[in-house]
Amino acid sequence: MLLTRASPTFLPSTSAASPSPQQAPSPISGRIQHRLVSVSSPVSGGPRRAARRSVMAAAGAVPAAKLEDADALIDSVETFIFDCDGVIWKGDKLIDGVPETLDLLRSKGKRLVFVTNNSTKSRKQYGKKFETLGLNVNEVYVIGEEGILKELELAGFQYLGGPSDGDKKIELKPGFYMEHDKDVGAVVVGFDRYFNYYKVQYGTLCIRENPGCLFIATNRDAVTHLTDAQEWAGGGSMVGAILGSTKQEPLVVGKPSTFMMDYLAKKFGITTSQICMVGDRLDTDILFGQNGGCKTLLVLSGVTSVQMLQSPDNSIQPDFYTNQISDFLTLKAATV
Repeated sequence: MLLTRASPTFLPSTSAASPSPQQAPSPISGRIQHRLVSVSSPVSGGPRRAARRSVMAAAGAVPAAKLEDADALIDSVETFIFDCDGVIWKGDKLIDGVPETLDLLRSKGKRLVFVTNNSTKSRKQYGKKFETLGLNVNEVYVIGEEGILKELELAGFQYLGGPSDGDKKIELKPGFYMEHDKDVGAVVVGFDRYFNYYKVQYGTLCIRENPGCLFIATNRDAVTHLTDAQEWAGGGSMVGAILGSTKQEPLVVGKPSTFMMDYLAKKFGITTSQICMVGDRLDTDILFGQNGGCKTLLVLSGVTSVQMLQSPDNSIQPDFYTNQISDFLTLKAATV
């Protein structure tokens, strides 16, 4: 969690060269469209499938189609946005076939952009991780924890808090009163392995008592992939603690908010219909793409299983789903 001295119109940094205030989406308006992209796909398979289809139709969603013709999808867009954890790697292990897939897309002239809600690294640090895994990547966009510090420095904002507050403790004694900085204009909460009660209380005081102080969250992910052995509690657990104590909903600037999508579309001068969002999470990656008006592809190499996708309780349906992105190398249109 980070605190920044800023006016109520504070905008988190999206790049070293940030868009002008006129171009940037307003964090105060917080407009997030929950629009599901309709996909035509024949569905059959008995009473259970029919019941599921009825439930989803009532929810306004069309069941996702299994990707069968990768070339058709590739040819229909000019930019692919990839989530990282669960799509490109798991923990520090590269998922099979990723380098060859990225090379294929580059050979077809596609722009590749990588986005992540993980806040443990800055853009530069993620670039080094790509290099360590043998990947050549130019565009990495990060909103996050230690990464937040570096991004705020690039944007020229003053800040306090962060990892340095990880060792601070509160000694509760009779009459103890905790002071806080009255100039803090925004509390930014991201994934934080050093989260503690001191940070909860300090952030709570700023949001409650500083006029116009914004509560900004990098993401609300329930789990994250810190290692490839298991899932770990995600940034949403830290955000939830501040939400619980302030009773104030955060402005979410990471996925599924369209904040990043709007910036990327303007930065590269492309329409969102020419973008395909590829991710492993329904409630962040796929919803991010749908909110931005993009094509969406769910991969099953991360946190989402086909059972979760096809559950009657799930109303978020991507355009397509497949096992992993290396399926781009093998899936061709069926020959007649």
